[in-house]
Amino acid sequence: MYLADRGPTAATAPADADQGRTDRAAQPGRALRAIPATVLALGTVSLITDVSSEMVTAVLPLYVVAGLGLSPLGFGVLDGVYNGVSGLVRLFGGHLADRGRRHKAVAVIGYGLSALCKPLLLIVHTLPLISGVLALDRTGKGIRTAPRDAMISLASTPENRGRAFGVHRAMDTGGALLGPIVAFLVLGAATDGYDAVFTVSFCIAALGVLVLVLFVPGGRAPAAGSMGTASVADAGGARGSDGAAAGTSAPGGDEVSGGAAAGSPAVTLRSAVALLRIPDVRRLTVTATLLGLTTVSDAFVYLMLQHRLGISERLFPLLPLGTAFFFLVLAMPLGVLADRVGRRRVFLGGHVALLLAYGLLLMPLHGDVLPFVVLALHGTFYAATDGVLPAAAAGAVPAELRASGLALIGTGQALARFCCSIAFGAMWTVIGDQAVLGIAMAGLALCAGWAAYALRGPETA
Repeated sequence: MYLADRGPTAATAPADADQGRTDRAAQPGRALRAIPATVLALGTVSLITDVSSEMVTAVLPLYVVAGLGLSPLGFGVLDGVYNGVSGLVRLFGGHLADRGRRHKAVAVIGYGLSALCKPLLLIVHTLPLISGVLALDRTGKGIRTAPRDAMISLASTPENRGRAFGVHRAMDTGGALLGPIVAFLVLGAATDGYDAVFTVSFCIAALGVLVLVLFVPGGRAPAAGSMGTASVADAGGARGSDGAAAGTSAPGGDEVSGGAAAGSPAVTLRSAVALLRIPDVRRLTVTATLLGLTTVSDAFVYLMLQHRLGISERLFPLLPLGTAFFFLVLAMPLGVLADRVGRRRVFLGGHVALLLAYGLLLMPLHGDVLPFVVLALHGTFYAATDGVLPAAAAGAVPAELRASGLALIGTGQALARFCCSIAFGAMWTVIGDQAVLGIAMAGLALCAGWAAYALRGPETA
C-alpha cells in the first residue's frame, strides 16, 4: 500500500503507473513536488537508522585495530564480513518481499534484526564473535534493502525516479553525517567510551524501527501489471499484455487487491535469477560487480588518511563526516541530473571521482587541505552511484519482481566489495598500503573503461 492519489488506470498507465502513484507533481518548479510521502517516510527511517549504524561504523576501525590489536588482514576480513554478508541475503530479502508482496513487513524484520545486534557488541571482544555479530547486523541490512528500494521505485514516477532516490539517499546520509558526531561526543563524554557508543546506538536504532512501524504505509504491495520496456520472456515468466489489470484501488489510491494480476509471472527464485536474461539487467549486474571488485572500503580510505596525516584517535570518527557531508549535499542534485542526462553517465562519473580520490592518496601530498579534497571526492562518488544505480535498474526490472531485481544487482556489487576488502587487507599486510592502492586504482580505471563501453546506448525508461 502506498500513500498516493492514483493517476491513470491500469489499462492506460505506462510502465509503473499501475503500482500506486504517490504525490503527483502539482506545482511545477518546486524541487520536491514529485517526491511521494512514502519516500519521505522511508527517508526518515533511514536517517534515524543511519545515525545508529554510523556511530558504530565510525569507531569500529579504531576499536578493532587499536583497541583489540587486529592486523590489517584481520580488519580486512572483518570489514569484508560487515559489507559482504548483506549481499548474501539480499536476494532472499527481495524474493521474500516480492513473493508475499509485503515489502514493509520484510523491511521491519531487517531493521529490527540490525537493532538487536547493537547491544551484543558490548559483550563480544574477539574476532570470531565480533564477526558473528556484524554478520547478523548485515543480515538485517541485506533483508531490508531491496524491499525498501522497491517501495521507493514503485511509489515514484519513472521520469522522477532518480530524484526520489536522491532525496531518500540525502536523508539517509543526514543520519550518516550525524552518526559520527554523536559517536565523537559520546567518546568524549563517557568513561567507557566504546560501550557507551554501542548502547546509545541501540536506543537510536530501536527508535528507527518504531518510526517505520507507525509511519510508513503498510499492507500488501500491488500485484504486478506492467513491466515497462522489459521483455516478459526475458524475465523468465509467462506474461499477458502490458495493460494487464493490477487490481483495484480504494478511494485515495490504496491498493486493496491481494491476488496477482492475471497472466503475471509467478514470483520464484528461478524467475528472479532469470532476470539476467534481460540485456539491461545483465549489463548493469556485470558492471556493478566489476566496479565493486576495485572499490576500496571506506574504512581503508579513512585508515590511509589517518596514517598519512597522523590524525588522533579521538578525531578519527570525524573522518566519515566529510564523505557524508558531500553525499548529503550532492545526492539530490545528482539524482535530478541523472534523470536529465542519463543515470548511467552519472553513475560512471561517480567512479571517475573515486579514481581522483585514489590518485590524491597516492601522491606525495601533505597539508590540511588533503583530507577535505579526498573526502569531497569520496562523497561525490557515493552521491553519483548509491541511489543512481537502483534508479537506473528499476526501469529495466519488471514491477512484480522489482525487489528481486534490485537485490540481484546489489548482491553482485556487495559480494564484489566483500572480496575486495579481504584482498585489500591481505595485500596491505604483505606489500603495504600505497602499493595495493595503486593496484586497485589501475583495476578501477580498466573496469570503468569497460563499463563506459558496455553501458553505451539508450537507457530503459
